[in-house]
Amino acid sequence: QVPVVESGGGLVQAGGSLRLSCAASGRIFSNDAMAWFRQVPGKDRAFVAAIRWGGGSTEYSDSVKGRFTISRDNANNTVYLQMNSLKPEDTAVYYCAANRGAIHRVTLVNWKTYISWGQGTQVTVSS
Repeated sequence: QVPVVESGGGLVQAGGSLRLSCAASGRIFSNDAMAWFRQVPGKDRAFVAAIRWGGGSTEYSDSVKGRFTISRDNANNTVYLQMNSLKPEDTAVYYCAANRGAIHRVTLVNWKTYISWGQGTQVTVSS
């Protein structure tokens, strides 16, 4: 298990920006990955972005590609999600998650493969 804690959500107008942070405790290995998912009421968690800890390569959902950037700070075991050009449809609870041994995109985008989840942080984008 890799306990994670998110922070940084809030209310922003459409077109604005927010940065989410996710602090992970415990050891993260080079073949692990960290990701962001989001969820709206009545729907499953949806993949947003992931970063492979070793090497730092990234994956994005089509809906956020070009607007969101996931990054990591290895020294502090922290993952960030920079969200720009926010849209009302980005409104959701955003969750940080940790995955052991995930490499391929097909695994990274599947929320059921993640072993640790944060408590979630609300992001609301007003029109």
